[in-house]
Amino acid sequence: MADKDPVSIDVAPRSPRFFGRRKGRPLRQSMKRRLDEVLPKLVFDPSVSPNIQFGRHSDCFLEIGFGGGEHLAGLAAAMPDCDFIGAEPYINGVASLLRHIDEQQLGNIRIWPDDVRLILPTIDTASLAGAYIMFPDPWPKRRHAARRILQPALLDQLAKIIRPGGKLVLASDEPTAKSWLLQTAILHFEFVWTARRPADWRQRPADLPETRYMKKADRAERQSSWFQFRRCERYAQTTPKGNPKNMTDKR
Repeated sequence: MADKDPVSIDVAPRSPRFFGRRKGRPLRQSMKRRLDEVLPKLVFDPSVSPNIQFGRHSDCFLEIGFGGGEHLAGLAAAMPDCDFIGAEPYINGVASLLRHIDEQQLGNIRIWPDDVRLILPTIDTASLAGAYIMFPDPWPKRRHAARRILQPALLDQLAKIIRPGGKLVLASDEPTAKSWLLQTAILHFEFVWTARRPADWRQRPADLPETRYMKKADRAERQSSWFQFRRCERYAQTTPKGNPKNMTDKR
């Protein structure tokens, strides 16, 4: 499996430039078996409506860069009446998510094992209930800012496919990434930051599952921040008082 391209769907467009890792340590045989046998059954097909792929009409969410899949699997288990599309080009993370799906017998997840930018143009307008970008690669050096996943162009696409009233959830424990995520999203006129008090971004929202990574960050005393935005139709935003650039690292 290590030498195969997990995305074999003919409609996949040409890949944009990608800077992250696609492979890590050699996979165990059980993980390789899941990639060979289970992944083809769960690959998201951008040429087919999610309603058809999931076999029902329900709220559908997208997680961009699901890492090891623990958070995505937790969401899917907690919300069995909703459907989830997870995009992650790191094949070791895909294998990890397949293990979570197998162990928890989850049937409401489809996987895009490649760059999410390949499928965003294929998703119908206002068809998603929300999207998550949780603890993305921070790329903290200024010269690497263009490598950060959240860019104005990506927000334009998310604003198109997330329905009015839908949500966009961002999180990080890295200072540069936190400032970047918040400032980039808050400048987009089609998303409004829902925070009204410091606890709203300093505490993990109750509807988000806690993961081992989050616990590890807490033990290392890395303060995580959680930014929840709502997709709106207005051309103005209201934000908590103060300078958002200085909010993310305060306890």
